[in-house]
Amino acid sequence: MTRRTPFAIALATAMLTTLTPHPSAAQSKTITGQAAFTDYSQEHPGVRRKLTVADLPEPHQAESVDNGPTLVPRPDGAWPQAPKGFKVEMYAQGFREPRLIRTAPNGDLFLADSAAGQVRVLRGVKPDGKAATVATYAMGLDHPFGIAFYPLGPDPKWVYVANTTSVVRFPYRNGDLKAAGDAQVVVETLPGYAQLRGGGHWTRDLAFSQDGKRMFVSVGSASNVDDTDNNPAEFHRADVLQFTPEGTFVKVFASGIRNCVGEAINPVTGQLWCSTNERDQLGNNLVPDYITHVQEDGFYGWPWFYMGGHQDPRHMGKHPELKAKVITPDVILQPHFASLEMVFYTGSQFPHEYAGDAFAAEHGSWNRARRAGYEVIRVPMHDGKATGEYEDFLTGFVTADGQVWGRPVGVAVGNDGSLFVTDDGSRTVWHVTYTGK
Repeated sequence: MTRRTPFAIALATAMLTTLTPHPSAAQSKTITGQAAFTDYSQEHPGVRRKLTVADLPEPHQAESVDNGPTLVPRPDGAWPQAPKGFKVEMYAQGFREPRLIRTAPNGDLFLADSAAGQVRVLRGVKPDGKAATVATYAMGLDHPFGIAFYPLGPDPKWVYVANTTSVVRFPYRNGDLKAAGDAQVVVETLPGYAQLRGGGHWTRDLAFSQDGKRMFVSVGSASNVDDTDNNPAEFHRADVLQFTPEGTFVKVFASGIRNCVGEAINPVTGQLWCSTNERDQLGNNLVPDYITHVQEDGFYGWPWFYMGGHQDPRHMGKHPELKAKVITPDVILQPHFASLEMVFYTGSQFPHEYAGDAFAAEHGSWNRARRAGYEVIRVPMHDGKATGEYEDFLTGFVTADGQVWGRPVGVAVGNDGSLFVTDDGSRTVWHVTYTGK
């Protein structure tokens, strides 16, 4: 029986309360079937889509293209677009590569400035909408990405940081703007860099189970589709690894997940969820990225299969014994979306129908003729379970003629219920609040 968390109880209470829906949240028809495949020109706040495995085309390797974006400065008048009733402000700039962002129990925002090797702290909001304080918490790190506070609850003692090749932690007290001591190594060695576009799946996220006994570390693959028989570098990659909080390796918690970039614990069910980048070079509409709960000891297909029992043609005939074990993810996204950090909405500022939903940053495609992604999406949930749909929430990072000026990476819910979004294209942190206007 699933233990009901305090958030789950509060969510159930909210759902039983009679409230008047806001017009911006009115349910529009969900686009399904082949029409649900899309590109940047069709991404608009409030548009909802649902893809299923039945909608997937046959592999078409000859269709594969290299259409990576060349970033342009933000044009005059260009601004992230949110649903009616929401306001978007520029919160902070001046970073080298703002990536994952997490909220500390006291409301401070911890930001991984990955290429700079730093963790920054952002605090407060000035009258002009900008961060009141921007401090450097730690530096000299190896492409930091994942950040987590431990133990769970209002008074953590440590900040854990996942470098590309290790996990370290810093002693912490609420309100610290600078690390109180040197980094302590928790996990000495993680599989490191690889020869892939963009540096080879170097992001490492981490999350703690609700009981505080397990630490989950995600490690992406070293390749597009190589298997461990041909490439020993794939050992303990394309996996979620389980450690104790002290850093002792326990087991591979789940496998065949090509690149679980963003991890989050579902506050209703207590399950680990992943925002995942799938493989490339099978065509414009293969293979879809996805968001899913992660089943313990589950197998998600990479590199031999995808989306259930679909065999990758580059591994035809291999491992037939695994076909029936491949788990189909909960939410199928657009192919090549590059789905990065995700977060569950536990705030109360947004309209009540957002309670318990997830948000995820879609960094944007390169292996697709028509660009897709470059947005933040909302993933509707019901009692902790995904409906299978997703909705465009924050768009506008691509110009009408296809020029890219912004690329969302991180999402975090502030203690006031607002949403913060990092964008490593314009090197900005955006702030989304609900005004009802």
